[in-house]
Amino acid sequence: MASFDMIPKDLSSHVKYRKSNNIVQDLKEIIDSTQSYAYSSVNVALVFRNWLIGKRIAEEELQGGIRAEYGTELLKTLAKEMEKSYGKGLNQRNLYYYVRFYDYFPQILNAVSSKSPILSWTHYRCLLQVPDKDARDWYAKEALNETWSSRTLQRNISTQYYYRLLKSQDKRLVKEEMLSLTSKYQQDKLEFIKNPVIAEFLGIPKDTSYLESDLEQFIIDNLQKFIMELGKGYAFVRRQQHIKTEKEDYFIDLVFYNYILKCFVLFDLKTGKITHQDVGQMDMYVRMYDELKRSEGDNPTIGIVLCYDTDEDIARYSVMHGNEQLFAVKYKLYLPTEEELRAEIETQKTLFYLQQQEKKSEKPMK
Repeated sequence: MASFDMIPKDLSSHVKYRKSNNIVQDLKEIIDSTQSYAYSSVNVALVFRNWLIGKRIAEEELQGGIRAEYGTELLKTLAKEMEKSYGKGLNQRNLYYYVRFYDYFPQILNAVSSKSPILSWTHYRCLLQVPDKDARDWYAKEALNETWSSRTLQRNISTQYYYRLLKSQDKRLVKEEMLSLTSKYQQDKLEFIKNPVIAEFLGIPKDTSYLESDLEQFIIDNLQKFIMELGKGYAFVRRQQHIKTEKEDYFIDLVFYNYILKCFVLFDLKTGKITHQDVGQMDMYVRMYDELKRSEGDNPTIGIVLCYDTDEDIARYSVMHGNEQLFAVKYKLYLPTEEELRAEIETQKTLFYLQQQEKKSEKPMK
């Protein structure tokens, strides 16, 4: 056994070292364990930083209060200043989430100080979607004890796993189904080793060689599966639905039919911030779809415009023909929320970048 006398105790207790008959495996264990330690250490610092930022803003905003609103002038001003020095990762929305983090997890500093296990910032970011304290605490405890990946946690939150489990007479079946549906998320070792959020935190420049068209295609591929997994009456109709006018050809990214709402639901993904033109185009799609595809007994078509820019313009909805009441009444039950859509797009962006990094690392050296 090697001597770790010159290595800090905290590091040596986490690093795996052994001399076996398989040197390749021995080296892999050293690399994996040190990478895991490095990620864990940086994650603690990241969680600590975000909580302290939230605390400081809350104290400034309401003289010690913790309910700063998203659109306050203070947040707008701070975001402009922070983005100048640290980039878009410290934008207005993220600063708002840090304040909410401080609000929802007031005791997190105790866990960090006592070196108790804590979740990653990505996990906590998912938990901020849960306003119910009992549910939020339960999700946090389960994610930690069961080592849920952030994708598993996000899916369980989106599918109301806590409430379904609470009301179910046979909890075993609910849990077995969840484990089966999330098993693929638990196999992604990259989530714990390579993370764009960590890279941004450390000030590492982003790799800009990834094609935007590839990212868009990746998100659409997985968004289709995500909508179907919501299980709220969705039936897949078509991808890249062709709609033709006298002068132009248009293609709608994803089309579903919701048999509970009894209407078509159109999704269109944009590569930048949503503009009035994008919303107008979706309104046109909705009108055309109603005219060309809607059958007797169907309710008016619903259009959802998405963008993968990380700001408040992540989703815009369109319901035509003055049918806002259908939209207002049924929205929360049967349509994905903006939070669900935002989280899923962010998840897919992260996975895309991780896959690109993995492909690069697998390329043979010339």
